[in-house]
Amino acid sequence: MFKWKTEPTGSTAYQARSHYRSNAVDFTLEFKLTELPWESGRANFANSGVDVKYRAIRGTKDILPCESSKWQSVEKTIHRMMHLWNYQEIRTPVFEATELFARSIGKLTDIVQKEMYTFLDRSEASLTLKPEMTASVVRSYLQNNLGEDRPLVKVYYIAPMFRQERPQAGRLRQFHQFGAEAIGSQHPEVDAELIALNFSIYENLGIRNTELRINSVGCEICRPGYREILKRFLDPILPKLSAESQKRFQNNPLRILDSKDESDQKLTENAPMIKDHLCSPCADHFRVLHELLRNMGLEFKIDGRIVRGLDYYTKTAYEFISPDLGSQDALSGGGRYDLLVKEVGGKDTPAVGFAAGMERLLMVLGKQKHTFGKDPQPTVFLASTDEVGRAWTLQQALKLRTSGVACELDLLRRSLKAQMKEADRQKAKFVVIVGQKELNERRATLRDMKSGAQEVVEFDRILERLKTM
Repeated sequence: MFKWKTEPTGSTAYQARSHYRSNAVDFTLEFKLTELPWESGRANFANSGVDVKYRAIRGTKDILPCESSKWQSVEKTIHRMMHLWNYQEIRTPVFEATELFARSIGKLTDIVQKEMYTFLDRSEASLTLKPEMTASVVRSYLQNNLGEDRPLVKVYYIAPMFRQERPQAGRLRQFHQFGAEAIGSQHPEVDAELIALNFSIYENLGIRNTELRINSVGCEICRPGYREILKRFLDPILPKLSAESQKRFQNNPLRILDSKDESDQKLTENAPMIKDHLCSPCADHFRVLHELLRNMGLEFKIDGRIVRGLDYYTKTAYEFISPDLGSQDALSGGGRYDLLVKEVGGKDTPAVGFAAGMERLLMVLGKQKHTFGKDPQPTVFLASTDEVGRAWTLQQALKLRTSGVACELDLLRRSLKAQMKEADRQKAKFVVIVGQKELNERRATLRDMKSGAQEVVEFDRILERLKTM
């Protein structure tokens, strides 16, 4: 197992050293950190007077109670829309065999080479926290023979993903995605349905100003020829391209087209686009998709810079763009991966899907001043004036909650005045006040917190009265 020794170097940096030995592996890791992962965010507590020993790891974020209701609201809409479109939820393990992602994402990609959270378990198997969901869905599809009892498998997910990227707005090291996959059809109707589903979720959430951009990345027949045409165009300008694009030239030249470097974009303004070099089946598929989207009233823009760098991606590629996200403006992305199922050990099986970032979605909703509704609030607060009253409130809370009435009670043995203040803070609609006197008479005081009106209600009529008020 790994044993880490971390110590200050005399400046703001730390030095970490570890030695790992097994029958198969023997190596030493040594590196320097300008900031320990748990050091991030210390400044947030500088003036709090609290010395917090442990903090969230850099690039991760707590979803606090004041925020979780927003997430639940969005998730509820996603679940509802997916069910309307007859997609069933799938949940896969948070980690998989590393080789699954190396094969599905590509060993030469930044995700595999630089960003995956990979570790050896105690049996020395290499495991990786999921950096994306499609590979896990395909693995589950094959392992559980999901295609045996139905010709088209339609599933969706909402799940956390993990990539060790540089943290920035809308991009965390643990982030969340929702998405959908349809496995078993090669026809453009499925592509159109998924794009429409993706749009409908945003529409139902009230997101404005999204733009749909689509492209075709061809297939294993027409893409190799286009790749050579593109390389001939890029070769004379290769020294002027960014270092990242130069690195992609040999193995992944299509990715140069989606470079975010402004100089790269200007140099490739007149680059040949794959849509002009499609084989007949790919061209027909793209043309029919256009017609289907128009028939559904979905406006779109053809964007030749939406490409995919791996060979198993075929035909349709698309993104929904939001101007509220700045330069990293993609809300979601999707497309076909007709060759992936075979790549990870299955039969030739066409498939299409999309993935969308939850954090980015919530950022856009915030910037567009979306109203999520009120946070959950108790209908009634049960207040007690003495010890026997406290015992009664606990019993009554169970009865009310079992009957579907949201309620809260004092669990800190506070004064009645403090309890009333707490009920007001929690925005309870009513307060039921009980003590020895009320228990003797089997009647409670019911107070309307908005009007201030009070009435006396018999114990066995409290639930009935609350439901009618």
